[in-house]
Amino acid sequence: MQSRWFGYKEKAIELRKQGLSYREIEEILSVPRSNLSHWLRTIKLTNEQKLRLAQNYGNGLIKARARSVEVRQAQKAERIKVAEEEANSTLSKIKIDGGIVELALAMLYMGEGSKNHTTSMGSSNPLVLKFFIKVLIERYKVDLPKIRCDLHLRSDQDAEEMKTYWSKELSLPMSNFRSTIFDLRTSGRKTYLNYRGVCLVNCGNVAIQRKLVSLYNQFCQKVLDERAHSSVG
Repeated sequence: MQSRWFGYKEKAIELRKQGLSYREIEEILSVPRSNLSHWLRTIKLTNEQKLRLAQNYGNGLIKARARSVEVRQAQKAERIKVAEEEANSTLSKIKIDGGIVELALAMLYMGEGSKNHTTSMGSSNPLVLKFFIKVLIERYKVDLPKIRCDLHLRSDQDAEEMKTYWSKELSLPMSNFRSTIFDLRTSGRKTYLNYRGVCLVNCGNVAIQRKLVSLYNQFCQKVLDERAHSSVG
């Protein structure tokens, strides 16, 4: 019994002899690849035809990869959008007052701040440090001249250029910047684009550090205690 596709065999052979790929023939005739493989396996292609198919295959890979990148970027953009919407929803339920701001700084300080007898925080993210400085000035009444900065840079970075960058980003006078420390381990390796080093901001008031450390410790413990209490109840 002949296959329902048998009537397409001669046309498929003709197209193959013209140098078309299995995929191209499949798209034209809508014949399953398995049938084409059986019918066309003995058809010999010229070197010129083989070269064209190889070039088409290579171009197809390039297009497929580009399309894959576009899809991944679109998916990532969608995930970021969802995250931003969820964050906005959470923030809309929070009244941002002085206590919340202090608690937020304490939790940030738990991960980023110095615990060694000084109130300081280092980061490569200007937003983090701008928040830190704003709370120091507005909540803890730290005078602007007492906020000092040290830069930690890679070997190939320009100290004055980076100092200018951080001064502008943090809205601090150049006089607030003290030392610049270079990481000699990075010598001979080019710094990647848009990396501005790490800025360490220090206000020299250890009392603030003590409060922040106490605040994040007590808050974490309170959350754990309430969770334990609800589990028992």
